[in-house]
This record gives sequence, C-alpha cells and structure tokens, in this order.
Amino acid sequence: MEIKECIDKYVQYLRVERGLAKNTIDSYVSDIMHFFAYFGAAKVTSDDLLISDLTDYMRKQASDGLKPSTIARRLSSTRRFYLFLMREKIINFDIPKIDPPRKIKKLPTFLTYDEVERLLAAPSKKSPDGIRDQAMLEIMYGTGLRVSELVHLSLSSVNIKKGYITVIGKGDKERIIPVGDYALNALNKYLSEIRIHNPGRRSPYIFLNRYGKPLSRQFFFLRIKKYALKAGIEKNISPHTLRHSFATHMLNNGAELRAVQEMLGHSKIATTEIYTHVTTSRILSAYDTYLKK
Repeated sequence: MEIKECIDKYVQYLRVERGLAKNTIDSYVSDIMHFFAYFGAAKVTSDDLLISDLTDYMRKQASDGLKPSTIARRLSSTRRFYLFLMREKIINFDIPKIDPPRKIKKLPTFLTYDEVERLLAAPSKKSPDGIRDQAMLEIMYGTGLRVSELVHLSLSSVNIKKGYITVIGKGDKERIIPVGDYALNALNKYLSEIRIHNPGRRSPYIFLNRYGKPLSRQFFFLRIKKYALKAGIEKNISPHTLRHSFATHMLNNGAELRAVQEMLGHSKIATTEIYTHVTTSRILSAYDTYLKK
C-alpha cells in the first residue's frame, strides 16, 4: 500500500473511530509528514517501512539539535501511526518502545537581592494603586505564592497578628506560610489606608481594583512588567520570577529543602531541588570569578 493511502486510512480512523478534532488530526499528520520528508524517496509504500525507522529518525533529529520536547512529540505521533499500521496488518513487525531524549530542565530565572529591592521600591508610596501593588509584591516575594494564589488571597486566610497566611493550593492542599515583617507592614498599610475605602471592601478578596473587583493574573503580570522597567531590570521577568527568587534566596540563606518545598506547595521534592542547582551554579560562578582575580 502506498504511504499516502496509509495516511488517509489513518486519518479516517482518527476522525471516525477516535472522534478527534480536526486541529488534533492536522497536528498528527503534520508530524507524520515531517517523518516521511526525512526519508524522502526511500519510503514510498508500506513495504519500505522498517523496524529501525523510528530510532533512525529520532537520532537524526537529536543530531540536528531539535528540542527534546519537539522530538518526543514527533516520535509519539509517528509511533502511533506505525502501531495503527501494525494493528491493521499493513506491516508485520512489532513496534519497539523507544524512550525519547530527556527534556533538559531550564534553570529558573530569579532576581538578585539588589534587583528585588529595586523592584519592591518601584511602586508609588503615595497612590492607592502603588500602595496596593507594593503589598502584592512584598507578599509574593515574602511567601513564594503562585500568582493565582496571590490574586485569590482572602481576608480570612491572613493572620497579621501571628504573622502567617493559609493558602489552598494545587490539589486543594492547604499550607500555612509564615510572613515577614516587611510584607506584613505593606499589607497592613494597604488594608488600613486603602482597601477600607474601596467600593468592594466587603469582598472576601484582599486585592481589589478601584471598582471593588478582584484582580486577574494578567493584570498583575502587566503590573510587574511595568515595575521591572521602572526599576531598570533588564531580565524578562514574570510574577513567577518572584516565586523563583523567594525559593532561591531562602536556600541561599540556609533554609531546609523540605521547608521550602512545603512553603511552595510542591508535591515532589524533585521540583524544589531545581533551586539547589541554581544556588550551586551561583557558588561555582563566584568561585570561578575569584580564581580569575
């Protein structure tokens, strides 16, 4: 059977029997077409297909420097196509299980202590929006909250007197996070001077816009970009950068890995361990700099 016929038969299966959306099918077909473009005239009919095809294709993509995530996706799409051909008895060999290249974990971007200080000092100390924004920045950096957790923070979740907040994170897991004096003072200033006069002061949410509505993640994303520009920070940062900075600085100052894991709400310690690579990288960099002096 010609390869084109094989692909048409597979598309029919995906559309009729699997009921997949057109965009999903198009994505699969695009990956399969890329696979056959690599082999060119060597793969015209199903008789030309070999058990080694997938491995050969993966190695070629890896040598071309493609991202592991791209290789894994294309490999998965093509392997499913081969499995379909095997089930339909169009090819008569078993499809091997192939482990795609491991994804390279990128070290998270974080701010230096100086950059954090400049960012926290950027909001206006006199305008209602500035006082609110500074409280949000201080809380996020001081607790490592996710941005969704920050904008949904409720009045009942904060205990200013005892210095902690209670957060319901991913998987509806509750965690209690201590809050430092700077963040508590900034929050208290916002609550007592600004929020008390807000039209939405009866709202359960802490951080509100001037109309009394809770803020969105997108709003805070744009806000932090604005303050980074004002502070002269050239890194491409997002709200998550403050979470990364919190974790990195905690470990730099001797915090236990398990304690940081609990505060961040990570279900696996391996997720938190990425920050130990960051701190190790900084130590090695400082050591190299010292040796070059």
